[in-house]
Amino acid sequence: MLGLCWVSFLNPTYGIMTKSDPNVVIRRLPIIVGGLGAILLFINRIFTPQLTNSQSRTDVLGVILSVFLMLTGFLWQQVQARIPDSVELIGEEGFELAPDLSEALKTELAWASHILLTNTVTKTLVVYYDGRVLLRRGILAEKSELTPGAIVKRVLEKQKAVYLVDLKVYPGRIEFDYLPSNTQGVICQPIGDKGVMVLGANAPRSYTKQDENWIAAIANKLAVTVDG
Repeated sequence: MLGLCWVSFLNPTYGIMTKSDPNVVIRRLPIIVGGLGAILLFINRIFTPQLTNSQSRTDVLGVILSVFLMLTGFLWQQVQARIPDSVELIGEEGFELAPDLSEALKTELAWASHILLTNTVTKTLVVYYDGRVLLRRGILAEKSELTPGAIVKRVLEKQKAVYLVDLKVYPGRIEFDYLPSNTQGVICQPIGDKGVMVLGANAPRSYTKQDENWIAAIANKLAVTVDG
């Protein structure tokens, strides 16, 4: 059984950040301007006592520009990337370390997990090395043992990370029963040739390339510490 390790300055309270679209006003501006222009043209047409040929041509051009602006705005609405839906992971928040580790390794694991949980979309994290679990942190499932399945074994053999962008569509998801049951995305990152770091997110397709680079760099650092 894993022992509890309380490191007060590395025990963050995990919050939920609301993602908003900072460009929403800009994307809607063409619709607003185009609609306002069309209304003003209509009002001007109604109150014009005598319509001239030049005004008719101007009105036609104004209508075309208004429609073009509105269509541009609608197009911008459609091409806006959709933010993946997030869920609240099922489990209890916790921080567990194997009790027989050196203080230096405990501190390193605590630091690494803190960085990943606060600087990436990771909500749950398990570090497995040389046949046993060294750390679990974040939202934890009831099961604490990790039995390497086909995906984890492949990561260990190939020494190459695997990113499951939407866990529910993969038949192999059943091997991740040590993560919250509704985990949405998973990264399996090798730690040297004996270990793997399994990270779970609460939204599909939520890890960016920058997140993957962060995870790989921290795993390489951990590999040096654990092997030492």
